[in-house]
Amino acid sequence: MADTWFDRRTFRRPWDLDGLLDAKRATGTRVSLVIPAVNEAATVGDVVGRIHDAFVRDSDFVDELVVVDGGSTDDTARIAAEAGARVHSLADIRPDLGHRAGKGESIWKSQLVTTGDVLAFVDADLTEWDTHFVTGLLGPLLTDPGVALVKGFYERPFRAGAADDPQGGGRATELVARPLLALARPHLGRVVQPLAGEWAVRRSVYETLHVPVGYGVDLAALIDVSDRLGLDAVAQVDLGRRAHSHQSLQDLGPMAVQLTAAVLSRSDARVGEDRVVLHQFRGLEEIAREVDLSERPPAAEVAR
Repeated sequence: MADTWFDRRTFRRPWDLDGLLDAKRATGTRVSLVIPAVNEAATVGDVVGRIHDAFVRDSDFVDELVVVDGGSTDDTARIAAEAGARVHSLADIRPDLGHRAGKGESIWKSQLVTTGDVLAFVDADLTEWDTHFVTGLLGPLLTDPGVALVKGFYERPFRAGAADDPQGGGRATELVARPLLALARPHLGRVVQPLAGEWAVRRSVYETLHVPVGYGVDLAALIDVSDRLGLDAVAQVDLGRRAHSHQSLQDLGPMAVQLTAAVLSRSDARVGEDRVVLHQFRGLEEIAREVDLSERPPAAEVAR
């Protein structure tokens, strides 16, 4: 069987913290872990606290644990600080540069208040997760200089009332991101979770890229790094299972617009083929479907 990117750059094994600490110290790498948050008082304390205890208090694996508060009206900032994070208000970071609302803005401005050689991002709304997310995201970057970006992937359940669909999450991924990539960047079709909010990147690479201020930030990083450095600079790690709060359909609309804009702004926006292959995943089982994109002419132009 031919060696493929998926085989080389997909990691499913657990990462040993002691071994990663050795690699981190040997290379002198500093790690900044950033959590963008807006009105996540219910969950941010658990996310920050567990990361702080495992990787700041009990080891020196994470050098900076930072929460960028994008304008919360609840107790997100206070809870995050009490749990061990250094909290920055988004509006107060370089106010001379202006202030825009959005996850991407928080991630972009986090570069201005951190010093790590590697930046790792974790969402603040996680309800089912574990601290191995952190070692998983950083493992390939600390052990392979050829890796510039690491995306997490996981089982994403969708819960509605008593229903729990273990594969039902990721509506924006399946309905927006994956079809767009099939058209504009088909070589990224085997990235299991292109919109994963858990990812890590080398600062030396990320600081040279344009960053969308909204939800397109996670997808844009994937596209830009692979465009600039090649697909082999991207790795993906199996983080197991991840649950979080779900967006309403109304909130998914603006998200879809931002995702689409991130892809179209990096493409010529033309479809050059009548068919594309759409890669989907049921767990780690890959399902490849050929999708017909051809069009019929207007019926009035067809001879009877």
